[in-house]
Amino acid sequence: MKKDILSEILNIIPEDRVCRDEPMNKHTSFRTGGPADCYIKIGSAEELSALLSLLIKSGQEYMVIGNGSNLLISDRGYRGVVIEILSGMSSVLVEGERIIADAGTLLSKVSDAALKSSLKGFEFASGIPGTVGGAMVMNAGAYGGEMKDIVLSVKAIDKEGNRVELSNKEMDFGYRKSIIKEKGYIVTQTLFSLEKGEREEIEGRIRELSEMRREKQPLEYPSAGSTFKRPENNFAGKLIMEAGLSGLKSGGAKVSEKHCGFIINEGGATSADIYSLIKEVQEKVFLSSGVMLEPEVMMIGEF
Repeated sequence: MKKDILSEILNIIPEDRVCRDEPMNKHTSFRTGGPADCYIKIGSAEELSALLSLLIKSGQEYMVIGNGSNLLISDRGYRGVVIEILSGMSSVLVEGERIIADAGTLLSKVSDAALKSSLKGFEFASGIPGTVGGAMVMNAGAYGGEMKDIVLSVKAIDKEGNRVELSNKEMDFGYRKSIIKEKGYIVTQTLFSLEKGEREEIEGRIRELSEMRREKQPLEYPSAGSTFKRPENNFAGKLIMEAGLSGLKSGGAKVSEKHCGFIINEGGATSADIYSLIKEVQEKVFLSSGVMLEPEVMMIGEF
């Protein structure tokens, strides 16, 4: 981290929300990752805007995280500022058939708000362990639904520190991608458009999807969800299983027998273990099927 910038950061963010040499294994769903030079918990959109302005002007490297559910951070850590957008920006407001949610809001919280107001359309996201901001970056989806289906508009901060508002079309949603990821924007708030439904039916669908997840996914172990993107006209888990890689290990990392599309931290895994296993799976699946799997997990730092 650049010298002398800490004092400027402390003019914006209270000291109790600024940590030095913060272990990232405390903030990622893989439960791995070395220390970040500086870790900041954001308390409001105004704080975020002021902080980003400072970091951009100074040329300081930074990254933004939510729930850390789709990240693999190097064991060497991150030589920069990590900005956490969670509880400090997590309000949810229901207005008729629309929901306004801050970027740090957990998707499960938005789902609860939708259920209480008998709004349907958000059920597919009820079990995704991420935030609204992260969901916009990746166009998060599951069980036939995607964010692009229910997002009306997104408020964000661009790389120059300017506030922007993007329509659904301008978000340029695609499979596990959006303009947010492409342009390096930081999401601050999202407006969802849902439909009125029957509360019992909505609750039943959420319960059904929750049971499916428990039955088919290794939720009892730390992971980042689906490790690889779905290849065209195929499934990553199917290709991995057909290559005979179910249960394959590298240190404490393992290809889950329950769902081969998941690489899990079976206990004591390092980011290097997980990275090594990802590479081995890619190579062996390519030899077996001719398909090169693309990681869905975002890898940060040196491996």
